[in-house]
Amino acid sequence: MKQYVVTNNIVHLSSISSYYEKFLATGEVKCIDEEIPFEIPKGWEWCRLRDVIMGTNAGKSPNCEKRPKRGEEWGVLTTTAIQENDFLPNENKVLPPNYSVNSEHSVKYGDILITRAGPVNRTGIVCLVDKECDNLILSDKTVRIDYFRNYCNPTFIVLVLNSPAIHELLMSVTVGMAASQVNVSQGNIQNTLIPFPGIKEQNRIAVKITNLLPIIERYNSEQEQLEELNAQLPSSLKKSLLQEAIQGKLVPQIESEGTAGELLSTIRKEKENLVKQSKLKKSSLSDSFIFKGDDNKYYEQIGNTTSELDTDYTFPESWAILKLRDICQLTDGEKREDKYICLDAKFLRGKSSGEYLNKGKLVHKGDNIILVDGENSGEVFAVPCDGYMGSTFKQLWINSAMYLPYVLNFILFYKDLLRKSKRGAAIPHLNKEIFNSLLIGIPPYKEQIRIANKISEINSRIKT
Repeated sequence: MKQYVVTNNIVHLSSISSYYEKFLATGEVKCIDEEIPFEIPKGWEWCRLRDVIMGTNAGKSPNCEKRPKRGEEWGVLTTTAIQENDFLPNENKVLPPNYSVNSEHSVKYGDILITRAGPVNRTGIVCLVDKECDNLILSDKTVRIDYFRNYCNPTFIVLVLNSPAIHELLMSVTVGMAASQVNVSQGNIQNTLIPFPGIKEQNRIAVKITNLLPIIERYNSEQEQLEELNAQLPSSLKKSLLQEAIQGKLVPQIESEGTAGELLSTIRKEKENLVKQSKLKKSSLSDSFIFKGDDNKYYEQIGNTTSELDTDYTFPESWAILKLRDICQLTDGEKREDKYICLDAKFLRGKSSGEYLNKGKLVHKGDNIILVDGENSGEVFAVPCDGYMGSTFKQLWINSAMYLPYVLNFILFYKDLLRKSKRGAAIPHLNKEIFNSLLIGIPPYKEQIRIANKISEINSRIKT
């Protein structure tokens, strides 16, 4: 439908620095200061869009097959064809073969198009048809602005209508019950206030901005990449910090602190005692011995069988090497039938006040529990109070011969690997085989403390 209008008002600046609009048909004068978004240079004028165009023209939206037109077929533009300062002619739906095309709805090179309906972020978007486009028509949600070509530079008009201040004026008169579907009438499009210089200045502005836009877009892209890198930097630094730590490169080895040899017997004795108390399974006792060969590769010997281990890391000579299962075990906790709070992930993250259960698997304040089900499998939590573990947790027993923060930092380093190696489709589970087989370097106890303290010190300096 076409909507052509005759100019019937003017906007001017009075001697008292206020803007007024005079309606020629009635002679009424109205102050419009509240509509003026910014001041304009001398020689420019504020005017309604209708004062500098011939009118607007919308098309129709027949039932169409959901595919773009091919060859000589005709298609109707979708609103996605109109992007801010860009026209995408391939965004169309093919018209039925027997559809009678109205030539007034045909899209032509040099047209100015605007979306008049759709989601709030897709309404009021303007572009110039700057590509050849055969056999395309307007839809009822796309409007052509018919401008005076002798007095209007189309690129300038598009830039003005897409500018934040003018776009905000247009969006203030949209109607609709939800942000997912709003619309603006052709009358309100025509009624939009725009700043308007002479044609020569329009031309200069259009050329300047056209030349600047690629530079701005490149800068925006580089800025986005920089922001993404900055966002990733703290995490990357912490990851690198942990990688240095688990290889003995974060703090120096001190000869007077001895070697990890003494720790190994202490670790085994504690496990043997817990097996006797039925707190650990007998299978937790291992005859595994891991060593570095003359070829600088690591090997595991179990009885008379020796096999090469796959690892990207090396460890200091003063360290022992174990598998994580040798110092950590996943246990079920103590079965109880008393009233305790449920320690589920939401409660532990502070996202719920928790609920109380009358029975469950009890863990105590200061214990560690690990998520074994769900997307965040492998995440460890310190238990803040006595309570029952949530169903997605296991208790994480860590040998007391080890310095707890050192071991927790080691598990944290492998958090991404544990998440990526989950098993199960519907409900992913921690891959316990990978968890148990992770190689962990065992420094002397005092060195473990120094490593954990250094990690804490450096992390406090890394901005998150």
